[in-house]
Amino acid sequence: MESFSRVRSDRMESPKVQSSARLTEKSLGQLPQLKVNHLNQMTDDTGMLQHAIFTVPNRREGYTTDDNARALILAVLLEHMDKDRAREAGLPSAKSAGFYLSFLEHAFNPETGRFKNLLRYDRRWNETAGSEDCHGRALWALGTVLGRSQDQGCRGAAGRLFEFSLPAVLAFSSPRAWAYTLLGVQQYLTSYPGDRDAQKVRSALSRRLLEMYESIRRPDWKWFENVLAYGNARLPQCLLLAGAACSDDRMVSAGLESLDWLSTVQRCEINRHFVPIGSQGFYRQDGEKARFDQQPLEAAGAVSACLQAYRVTADCRWRTEAWAAFNWFLGDNDLQLPLYDSVTGGCRDGLHPDRANENQGAESTLSFLMALLEMRSLQEPEQKEILS
Repeated sequence: MESFSRVRSDRMESPKVQSSARLTEKSLGQLPQLKVNHLNQMTDDTGMLQHAIFTVPNRREGYTTDDNARALILAVLLEHMDKDRAREAGLPSAKSAGFYLSFLEHAFNPETGRFKNLLRYDRRWNETAGSEDCHGRALWALGTVLGRSQDQGCRGAAGRLFEFSLPAVLAFSSPRAWAYTLLGVQQYLTSYPGDRDAQKVRSALSRRLLEMYESIRRPDWKWFENVLAYGNARLPQCLLLAGAACSDDRMVSAGLESLDWLSTVQRCEINRHFVPIGSQGFYRQDGEKARFDQQPLEAAGAVSACLQAYRVTADCRWRTEAWAAFNWFLGDNDLQLPLYDSVTGGCRDGLHPDRANENQGAESTLSFLMALLEMRSLQEPEQKEILS
C-alpha cells in the first residue's frame, strides 16, 4: 500500500503521458468539424439527460435545469449557422431552442420565483428550488434567447420568464450566480438597451463582483475569493463584459488583472500547456493546487474569458490564451489525450491522473460545443456579433 501511495503521489505531481501517439503541431490549432450526434442522443422528449455511461444516456441520473439552460444557449447560437453546413453536421431543427426553453418553463416555480434543478427520469422534481448558480444559468440562457434568437415565439416565452425570474438574483450571495446572470443580462440588453431594471441589475451585480475582488486581492493572490473553485474564468469575463459596456476602466482593469493571474496559475510550468484547477480539492490560498480531476467546464470558460479580453484589448496574446484552453480538448494537456470524441461529437467528462473519464455527459459535451462555436468566431467574421 505504501508503494501504491507513493506512485499515486508522484503521478499527481508529475503526470505521465498515457498515449503512445505523441501530439504534433499539426494536430493542434485546427478546429474540428461541428457534430451534434451525441447531443441529439442525450436529448429525449423531456429534455437533455444529465449523465452518460460512456456514450449511452444514463436515465437513472435524470435531468438538470443547468444542462438544459446550456443546451438552450447552444441551440440559439446554432440558429445562425448556414443551413447547408448545419444539415451536414446533423444539427437539430430550429425547434430545439423551444424544446429546451420548455424545460426551463417547467422548472420555474412562480411561488418562490426560483428555478428547480434536479428532475428525475420519472419527471418528479427533487426540490422546490435549485441552487443560486442554477438560477443564474437559466437567466443566462433566457437572456441569450432574447438577445439572439430570431424565433418570435421563443422570444415571447423567454421574455415572460426572464421578467419573473430576474428579481430573485439581487438576494443571491454566489459570485458565480451573479456572473451567469450578468452574461444573460448583457445579452438581453443588446436587444433592449433602454431597460432600466436590467441596467440596475447589471450595475448592482458587477459592482458586487468588483468590490469582492478588491477586498480579497493581494499581490500574490489576485482573485475574488480565498479559493479557486469551479467556473473560475466566468468571474473576470463578466467584469470585462460589464466594464466594457459601461465604459468603466476600473472594472476592465480588474477583469484583465484577475484573468492574467488565473491564466498564469492554469499553465503548466514545464510545457506551458493549459492546466485547469482540479475539482479534487480546488486551490485554496496558501494551500496545495489540485491538479486533477480537470473538467471541460473550466476550459470552455477560459476560452470565453480570453476571447472577451481580446475583444476589449485587441491584444493577440489573448487569442493565444484562448487557443491554449481550446487545445486542451484536443489533447494538449497533461496526458496528451483528447477529450473531444471525433466520432460522436461528444466530450469526455474530464482528465484523471492516469486516464480520461470516458463518460460523455451533458455538461462536458455542451462545454466543448460552445467553446468550438466561440473559437469559430475567430475565423468566421460573420459569427463575431453572434458570440460576442
